[in-house]
Amino acid sequence: MASIHERVPWHQGEDVMQRTMRVPGQGNPTNPFLTPNGARLIQSSPLLALGTLDDTGRTWTTLLGGEAGFARPLAPSIVGIRTLVDAVHDPVISSLLGRKPQNNPVDPSTKHHAVSALAIALATRDRYKLAGKLVAGDLDQWAKDSDGGQVPPAEAQMVIKIEGSLGNCPKYLNKKQIIPAVPDPALLSSTLPLPAEAIHLLAKADLFFITSSYDGSSMSTNHRGGPPGFVRVMQNDRSSTTLIYPEYSGNRLYQTLGNLWVTPKAGIVIPDFDNGNVLYLTGSTDIVIGKDAAALLPRSNLAVKVHVEEARFVQAGLAFRAQQGEASPYNPPVRFLVTERAGIDPPAVTNQTVYARLIGKEILAPSIGRFRFRVSAADTGRLWAPGQYVALAFDKELGAGYSHMRDDDPLSLNDDLVRTFTVSSSRRGGLPEDEFEITIRSVGKVTHSLFRQNIRAGLEIPIKGFAGTFSIKQPDGEVVPLVAGGIGITPLLAHLPELDLKRAKLFWTINVRDIGLVVDTFDRCPQLAGSTTLYVSGDADAAVRGQELQSRPSLARYGAQVFHRRMEESDIQGERDLSMTWYICAGSRLRQALLSWLSAKNVVYEDFDY
Repeated sequence: MASIHERVPWHQGEDVMQRTMRVPGQGNPTNPFLTPNGARLIQSSPLLALGTLDDTGRTWTTLLGGEAGFARPLAPSIVGIRTLVDAVHDPVISSLLGRKPQNNPVDPSTKHHAVSALAIALATRDRYKLAGKLVAGDLDQWAKDSDGGQVPPAEAQMVIKIEGSLGNCPKYLNKKQIIPAVPDPALLSSTLPLPAEAIHLLAKADLFFITSSYDGSSMSTNHRGGPPGFVRVMQNDRSSTTLIYPEYSGNRLYQTLGNLWVTPKAGIVIPDFDNGNVLYLTGSTDIVIGKDAAALLPRSNLAVKVHVEEARFVQAGLAFRAQQGEASPYNPPVRFLVTERAGIDPPAVTNQTVYARLIGKEILAPSIGRFRFRVSAADTGRLWAPGQYVALAFDKELGAGYSHMRDDDPLSLNDDLVRTFTVSSSRRGGLPEDEFEITIRSVGKVTHSLFRQNIRAGLEIPIKGFAGTFSIKQPDGEVVPLVAGGIGITPLLAHLPELDLKRAKLFWTINVRDIGLVVDTFDRCPQLAGSTTLYVSGDADAAVRGQELQSRPSLARYGAQVFHRRMEESDIQGERDLSMTWYICAGSRLRQALLSWLSAKNVVYEDFDY
């Protein structure tokens, strides 16, 4: 038996990935046996992801269990499993134990199947990795045979000899309370492309399990979690089904990616915790690093593409359901594919680093400010256009280096500190050719730092690029209707000098705390007020309310129509005939309402979700 002093060496793929990602030298923490803590976690975990290779060498993963105790230690480094399974459609069970129970247990004298597993308790975010070999197994007799439709479950019993184990961190696990259920499996699809129901599952999934192998000699099963929809579908048609997911900051062991570097094959299982449906996938993989990753999934430094070669989508194939609990505080926002972002182009990349030097700052409201930058490039004539955004990289200014866990600021672990801000100044607004402005709200680490910045410090920020295709067109003789929500006015501000404001109609919702932005906008462009209907809402303290009361004469003097309430559908319905094309610059909630109110119109909107 392995002693407690033995250490498992890194294999070639793990070593390459760690050097590629510039990980300082470290020992492999994997234990060549089952630790006492691992044995405890296995017995207290209601779920176990299990992976293996089929007879053709393809990798598969399944998810077993339903209640704690179905898997438990039988002896030192020996684990027993007893649970209900779908033996017909589950690729792992059929590979290990056969498709139908014949009351013939796995013969221990035959070559043992390599397996890997992950015991996981989602209610507490505990998990433990296992690797070893199946040494015995059996399936209880079916109650009846199957004609290819729904089949009753079988009971699987397996004995696994553990040859490697490792505890893991709880990041990116969204809490769930597991509830046992009886599988009632029916095969919904076994062909590609994936059916619409499977794509819907991917869109809501916040967790999947992945198995990889090192030349088929050793295996690893782990989870990947994040916000719902963190797995993106790159392609799903007759020619190809390709998925991609970002690799978030973790413990930097790169065991899964090390396996995939050597053996680019993966098996993935995606459970539907609501109804017990399950999607099994197997295919080849590509590891995408650095600029190549960011070109596909903006703001990602590391990602994995999965080229699906076979899929099985099974109804009610799982022996559990789950009640959703607390989301992980470490989850970053969903990173959308470049091709998914309507109206958003990837920033232009140049070989020369261009800097933006902060030269001006004006605070317009308690949490809104305008910041002016000067660009270091000699030729700025084609860098940006009205309605575009600028991507600024604050990593060297604000980055704090690597941390595995950071409970005081969990979102910082996957924060590349690149921020995109709409350029609120126009090329015809009186600024020099090499200067631009952004008007922003202080909402996080980067914007807070800008609000605190001393102009005399000479802050210079690298520019990743300018991009975006939002543009307002004003045909001769036609009125242009515009809708803005709060700070969402910024793309419109950049277009103002190019519009005939007598033929424009602006509907602008604003919180009373941000009324200073309205006053500043009308001071800079008095003609806009006469074309504006303003909706002021929100509670405020006495000081803010006093500022708002003082601003009312100014607003009235400019000629703006002011309502002290939220915008309503009737406000828009009465103006629907202004034009067939409406322009919207608002957050997702107001935007969705407006899209419903203007369902018969051509709506052009700026998407602030990048």
